[in-house]
Amino acid sequence: MADKPPPSLVAVAIASGILGLIAGYFLGQGSSIGLFDSSGNPKEAKKSWPNSYDVKVHADSSDEADDETDDEGDGKELKNFDDRNEEVKLVLAVRSDLGMTKGKIAAQCGHATLACYKYLINHSPSTALLKRWENNGQPKIAVQCKSEEELDTLQALAVSLGLCARVIHDAGRTQIAAGSATVLGILGPKSVVDQVTGHLKLL
Repeated sequence: MADKPPPSLVAVAIASGILGLIAGYFLGQGSSIGLFDSSGNPKEAKKSWPNSYDVKVHADSSDEADDETDDEGDGKELKNFDDRNEEVKLVLAVRSDLGMTKGKIAAQCGHATLACYKYLINHSPSTALLKRWENNGQPKIAVQCKSEEELDTLQALAVSLGLCARVIHDAGRTQIAAGSATVLGILGPKSVVDQVTGHLKLL
């Protein structure tokens, strides 16, 4: 019986590459769920941005959000919606009366998306809702809102239904007055969010 020849250099290189990719994938997954948190306290890791990155926006940023909302909130208004196994979406209600440019609107919608995400990470009674949103492509829909009063009404209704609802107030460094409410982000089950924003026109 003839001896098998040793594997070629190309085969060894391909096998090493595949093993490296697999190891990298599992290390990345472990890092994202906090397996490598040096503090040893999962709750401490939760306070930071995902994957434990501390992101700070420079004070001179041309489009830094001033604040998410007038009061931070404690999450007691949030429902867990564990009884609903439906699509989760984020609706961004953008004020059309401010005359914001497309770039400004995009930046403000980004602030609102992150505000909702961070609020749910820090206060949600159940992570299942956020995981469903993340695992299904993070649907985001932008709609028009005509005034700050309408924005406040939408937020109050969303909060009364147990939804995550965060308003962005602009820092006033570029196009609009400081403290102006620009965008309301509402994240939750599709049928519940539609009770708040289903009548609004797409942006």
